[in-house]
Amino acid sequence: MVRATLAGPEFTLAWTHSVEKTQWEETYRIDGNRLMLVTARVEGSGAGMEPPPGAQLRDGRWTWQPQSAHPELRLTRSTFTRDYTLCANGRCADLGERIGATAEGEVVTVRVCEAGGIAGK
Repeated sequence: MVRATLAGPEFTLAWTHSVEKTQWEETYRIDGNRLMLVTARVEGSGAGMEPPPGAQLRDGRWTWQPQSAHPELRLTRSTFTRDYTLCANGRCADLGERIGATAEGEVVTVRVCEAGGIAGK
């Protein structure tokens, strides 16, 4: 079941790390039928979120360009962290607002849809 779609070639996901309580952001671009991770940003390091070699500290965030492709993203919604924020086409909203209420622990799958945008379900 598709709960939401976004038009456009790019979007950003942001969330707060459940242990470190720092923000993590990843920007994806649609590349054919894959989601290409083009930029990652994190406030600080620790608990599995160490920036890789070559990352640069910009405006208080470690920033790097992973350039990895994914057929889909699987996002687990949890009460341990605030909801994911999804930004696309100049608008940011919590994932729950975009797709509707979901149960704790539910996995939301994000993938490219046939029209060239992304779909979350």
